[in-house]
Amino acid sequence: MRLQLALNVTDLEGAIDYYRRLFGVDVAKRKPGYANFEVEQPPLKLVLFETEDATDRLNHLGVETFDDAEVTGAAERQQAAGLAVDVQINEGCCFATQNKAVTYAPDGTMWEWYRKLDDLEQFASNEPVAVESGCCQ
Repeated sequence: MRLQLALNVTDLEGAIDYYRRLFGVDVAKRKPGYANFEVEQPPLKLVLFETEDATDRLNHLGVETFDDAEVTGAAERQQAAGLAVDVQINEGCCFATQNKAVTYAPDGTMWEWYRKLDDLEQFASNEPVAVESGCCQ
C-alpha cells in the first residue's frame, strides 16, 4: 500500500525533472500532459497533471492498494462510518483500469482507495470531469 498524491502543474517537464531528482526515481508512466512516479521510500504514487492554469495545486489524494480486498475493506469501513462512497469496479480512469472506492472530504477533496488492474493507452474517465479534477493513477 502507498499514498497517492496527484498534483496539477503548469510545467510538466520542469516538474518531472524536479521530482526525478527529489525522489531519485525515474517516471513510471508518461503520457501527453501526464506523468507518474512510483516511489518506494517513502511509499508514494506521485501523479502530475499538466494544466495551463494550475491555481489549485492539489488534484486529489488516494491510497493505492495491491489487493481488491483492501479496496472492498476501505469501502465497507467508510460506509459504516457514514461516508458516501462510490464503488467503481473495472472502470477506466486516466490511463488505467481500476477497482476503487471514492469519497469526498467536506472541502471537496477527492480521496480514492484503488487497485490498478491494467494500463490504458488513452485517457479514460468514468465521470464527466476534466483531467484537472478527476481520478488517476
